[in-house]
Parts: sequence; structure tokens; C-alpha cells
Amino acid sequence: DKYVYAANMKEVIESTPNLALVQREISSIILDGNQVVGARSSFGEEFRARAVIITTGTFLGGLMHVGMQNERGGRSGDNASYGLSTWLKEIGFRMMRLKTGTPPRLERQSIDFSQLEKQYGDRPPQPFSFYYRPEQFPVLPQICCWITYTNPKTHEYIADNFDRSPMFTGIIKGAGPRYCPSIEDKVKRFADKDRHQIFLEPEGLKTKEIYANGLSTSLPLDVQKSFLRTIAGLEKVEISRPGYAVEYDCIDPCQLKRTMESKEFSGLFCAGQINGTSGYEEAGAQGLMAGINAAQRVREKDDFIVSRAEGYIGVLIDDLVLKGADEPYRMFTSRAEYRLLLREDNADMRLSERAHGLGLLSDESFETFIVKRALVDVEKACLATTFFNPTVENNERFSAIGTATVKDRVSAHQLLKRPEINYAQLKAVSYEATSERPDVLEQVMIQTKYEGYIQRDLELLDAYSRNESMRIPNSFEYQAVGGLSTEVIEKLNRVRPETLGQALRVQGVTPAAVAAILVRLKTRESAIHVH
Repeated sequence: DKYVYAANMKEVIESTPNLALVQREISSIILDGNQVVGARSSFGEEFRARAVIITTGTFLGGLMHVGMQNERGGRSGDNASYGLSTWLKEIGFRMMRLKTGTPPRLERQSIDFSQLEKQYGDRPPQPFSFYYRPEQFPVLPQICCWITYTNPKTHEYIADNFDRSPMFTGIIKGAGPRYCPSIEDKVKRFADKDRHQIFLEPEGLKTKEIYANGLSTSLPLDVQKSFLRTIAGLEKVEISRPGYAVEYDCIDPCQLKRTMESKEFSGLFCAGQINGTSGYEEAGAQGLMAGINAAQRVREKDDFIVSRAEGYIGVLIDDLVLKGADEPYRMFTSRAEYRLLLREDNADMRLSERAHGLGLLSDESFETFIVKRALVDVEKACLATTFFNPTVENNERFSAIGTATVKDRVSAHQLLKRPEINYAQLKAVSYEATSERPDVLEQVMIQTKYEGYIQRDLELLDAYSRNESMRIPNSFEYQAVGGLSTEVIEKLNRVRPETLGQALRVQGVTPAAVAAILVRLKTRESAIHVH
């Protein structure tokens, strides 16, 4: 928590007490039976450890493609990891091959920005942390991005060079991301579109490189330069670094528990692209969970699980370990059953207490949260106990702010539930809020306006949770459950869900099948108690 605002994470890591930073290529993990006891470098060095986290990104068996040329690597200029990939296969991990890509970086001075549409950030900038303190950490200078578009000429040029694309000539074997495809994939799949949006983003405050978001490609360098110059503002563009595709190895994430630990090898954790995901946020979320649980394991503490109803991290991990990933997985709000509960504005309300319990949120920040929560509760109570009578004066005020008059006494809470009413209008009818803090009033207003929908989700969650968390023993015999098809038994034996809720989310497993498993579990439990 105290390092949240550091500008240089390498500096933070190097200055952290009791943390040794060693830069080596790890070629294998050292096992004692099925227990991790360390890691071995390509130089033969052994690092002893009770828990190991593998976070290989796109480097595991990485192969980079630009046109018909390819070279080993997980990122331009960096070597790939082939020894570790071989080791994982040898000890029995089910492996897959996926593909991702990156756009060309452009030289700023070669772009004609006068033709482009400016795209500014938030004003004022919104911090990611609920515990940001502007007096200690001033806001960085804000710079804008720009928008431009491809056009039919761009698409024609790209299509004319499909025969030079490693994607369409069979050179690339790995499955690519469906939701952020390369520009050649967009042109082929969406042939009816006249244009695709391009977001030009500065790589940093002081760099002259521009990241061409939306133009991920593995076409040859000469083709990249030619099609770029058909785009408005880029007629004279120069490429500082070409775009390229990366193929890499990953494991079938169904081999992991929700803690990100291997089901087969105790103490071995995996996070990020090695689990079949794509995207920085997805990787960061898994790294956080793997790190927490590896530390919990070493400290001999309980596993830490975020449920699907507590956070998108829970949805992400649950999807991965139950359904696997036959293409790079991205986290979307549509994947969550209770997304009305999983809002950005209430993340502190949902998770601060748990973070503090783990030691990941400082006492100072936790106290900030406690104060905010108390202020929210006080304001909600004030809304519920402040009433307006149907007087002529009150109804005139209601009409003046554009809301319906009343015939019966109405609370401030009921007024705030109206779509057209906010705190400024409540103040206009003489309501005095108990707090002036914008974050407190925003939280109260959101909870009030969506109260009915939120309550409905909570009731559904409660009914579902009664049996959702029922654990399924790892030794459970699905073939002993009457009424399960061979296909369902095979899928359940492959995934080995840890709870009944997980079983329901395994692809192809029906509610009826889960009901049969529930009956078997309760019968088994009764038999154990009788014995």
C-alpha cells in the first residue's frame, strides 16, 4: 500500500527489505515427489523455495513473426524460455499454443496531428486508488491521445498482401484473441466495414514514440509502412518499431485451483498468459492472487479466494479453472452474473476489509475506509428519516426542480430514488446532507437509485450461495452418480471442480446433473455421520 504511488517499480523492488532480486533464466522447477522445493536456473543453480510462481507472459516457447520471417523471443529484443516449456510438458502438464500481437510504434515528428481528432483524458483525472492523497502525490501532467481511421484504400492494400501474412499462410498455428484481433484479421472478418478506429497514444510523457492502438499486425515491414501511409495524418509516417505477432505456450488452466496453485504439484502457482489469458489487467489480477496464496502457503495460513459475487477477479479465475481457454481469455462485465454488485465505485466497500486482514492495506488506508463507510451509513439513515409533507410550499419546490408533486408524506430517500433527482436538487428543496464529501454522496446516491435491482441480485445470490459453496471432495466418484452422461462424467473428472457452484459452471454440465451430484453429496455426508 505504501508503494502504490512510486514511479519506478524496479526501485521499489530493489529497496524492499528481505527481498532478494536475482535475474536468471529458470529452466525447471525442483520437486520432491509432488511438492515444490525450489527452482533451477539454466546455469544449474538451485534456489530453494516452498512455493514457486510461474509468470512467463508470452515468453514460454515464444516465437515472433514479422511477415515470413520469425525468430525466438517473447518480446522484441528479449529471449524466449524454451527449457521451462519443455520441462512443463515432460512432467505432464496439458499445453496449448496461443498467439497475440502488438502494433507498430510510430515516430511522433512524422505524424500530421492537424488532421486528427484529439482525445483528452478525464478532467479532472480520476485516480485508480480510493486512498490517493493529492497533497503527497501530485497529479502527473496530462497529455492527449488522437483518433484516426483506416479506409477502403488501407483495407485493399492489406487484403492484397494476405499471401504475405503468417496468419493466413499457416505459419502461425496458435489461436489468436477474438476480441482484439490484428488489423489483417479485422479486414478479413469484417469485410463490410469501411473503416476501423485507430487510437494514437504517446508511449510516455517524454518519449517521441506513438503506440498505434488498433493496428496490431504481423504483416511484413514494407507492407506495414505502405498501409500506414494510406491513413489520414500518417501519410509521411515513419516506423520506429514494427508490429509483430507472438506465438507462445501456455497450460490448460483447468489444471489449477482457484488459488492459482497446480492441482497436481503442491506449491506450484501460475499466473498471467501462461494460464491462457490476454491483457495486462488479467495478468495483474492473477499475479496478485497467486502471490497472496503463495505467501499464505508459506505462512501456513488459509487459502484466499475471491468469489464471483465479490469481484471480477473471482469471475476471471473461476472461468479459467473451470472452462479453460481455447483462445486468449479477456475479462468482460458480461461474464459476471452479479455485475450490478461489482461496480467500480464500491470496490473499497467490497474488498477493503479482506485486504486489510491480509496485510495488503495499511492501517492508515483502512481507517480512511472505515470513516467513509460510517459517513455513508449516517447519510443513508438521514435520508430515510427526513420527510417532506405535502404542503403547498413543498410542492411548489418540487415543481421548480422538475419532479412530481406529492399527496402523501415522502422521505428524502424516496425522492432521491427518482431518476431526475440528485443531491443538488435535494438541497434546493431544503434537504441538508450530513456530509459534503463527493465520494460519500456519490456512493449513497448510487445505492439509493439502484436499491431495488441490487436487492434482487442479493436475494438471488443468497439463494444460490446456500449450496454453491458445498465442497466436492477431490476423490468424489462421478461415475457413481446416477443419471450423468458419459460426456458430463468425463468433463467433471477432467476439471475436478472444488465446489458445487463450480460444477454448475463447467461447460456442458446442466442444472439437472448438478442436482444429482448434490443428492449424492448429501447422501454421502449422511452416511459418514451415521458411521
